Amino acid sequence: MSGHEHNGANGHHGPRPLPATLTAPENVVSRWRTRMLIVAALGVLLTIPFGFSHEGKNHIIRAYLMGWMTCFGFAGGGLCMLMLQHVTGGKWGLLLRRPLEAMSRTLWGLVLLFIPIAIWMKHLYQWAAYPTAATTAEALSKHWITLEQALTANDKRPMLSPVSALVQFAIAFAILLTFTYFLNKWSLQRDADPLRGTQGSFDRWRIKFENLSGIGILIYVILLTDLSIVWIKSLDVTWYSSIYGLQFLVGQGYAVLALGILIVIMLSRYEPMKTLLRVTEQHDLGKLALAFVMLNIYLCFAEFLIIWSGNIPDEIPWYLNRIHGGWWYICSLDFIAHWLIPFCLLLSRDLKRNKKKMIWLASWMIFARFVDMFWLIEPNFRDAAGNLHIHNNAGILAYITVPVAVVGIWAAYFLTELKARPLVNVNDPHLEEMLEPEHVH
Repeated sequence: MSGHEHNGANGHHGPRPLPATLTAPENVVSRWRTRMLIVAALGVLLTIPFGFSHEGKNHIIRAYLMGWMTCFGFAGGGLCMLMLQHVTGGKWGLLLRRPLEAMSRTLWGLVLLFIPIAIWMKHLYQWAAYPTAATTAEALSKHWITLEQALTANDKRPMLSPVSALVQFAIAFAILLTFTYFLNKWSLQRDADPLRGTQGSFDRWRIKFENLSGIGILIYVILLTDLSIVWIKSLDVTWYSSIYGLQFLVGQGYAVLALGILIVIMLSRYEPMKTLLRVTEQHDLGKLALAFVMLNIYLCFAEFLIIWSGNIPDEIPWYLNRIHGGWWYICSLDFIAHWLIPFCLLLSRDLKRNKKKMIWLASWMIFARFVDMFWLIEPNFRDAAGNLHIHNNAGILAYITVPVAVVGIWAAYFLTELKARPLVNVNDPHLEEMLEPEHVH
């Protein structure tokens, strides 16, 4: 490294030295992990009484699905964002790379956390409760489902049946875990390369990661579209949406960036992130988060505008179920929390460069994802569609306690993986630039 530049702000000459220890502070991350486990335990304890309330057990499994999909958004979205970083490059990704790798490695845990959904899927999905044409016909004759639901379920049977759904899940996760294995394995091998620090080593590993990640992003988009259709969209078997997978993809990027920014800034109180995180890179991460907020707004509002303007009887009920009754308040909260507040605040240059404010905003964005998932899931069910029951229906509060418990368990696993490796790749050409003082001339 060369450096005779002068930083008038801090008086340092040349590049700052790389911290001697590159791993996350053991005691700090362990303390965070313990807190997450305590939160998860409290969530479980507070959930138990809801199992004895009216529709409580059904609300618990629905809330569990919400928690699992939120965690999958972090883990799968982290894998996709990691591949995107390898394809595009840039200093912003070097800061997030190891947290993203840790997120991707939690996919193994999500396979285990999926077991309750696989066992009790008949309480969630019409196609699981009535898996054959005969059982669907019986349900129709007893007026448990409508004619449209029966016809649609029969048409979608090759994709939407218990066996088919589980096979799709197994194939998708086998592929995602394969990408996770190689990207994480190569990341360690890159740093251990005997030729590390040379242009030849930089180029060889860059090309290797780009070749895998380029096709990996395409495959992930396809798999995510399939998984989001099977496990979320099919809660209303009659609902059609041509950009549903893309909406989930952008939503995952939104949540992953919020979590990544939160983790990086909180770790910047300690070495090595204290040295590595400059205001410049924090500002860049804020701008990227703003881009995902804007894309999220565009996709969701464009679909709503097209469907609402078309006013087709087969499509419009999906939105009617989410704005009638008490759902209008949730819809408004979703709009304000998920879009309006992050968009307006991220327009501020000063806010994106302020650590304390970015911590609060990133935490708010994660909360907003919970609100959005609740708005997507609960109105699909007959007892909630178009009428949000809160009074005399304590079981619906499981949507607070259960996701908190599930995400708490996932977060503890994520923090365990995060402290298992150094927080930065040392065999990367962007590292030298990140060690330069701010505003070099």
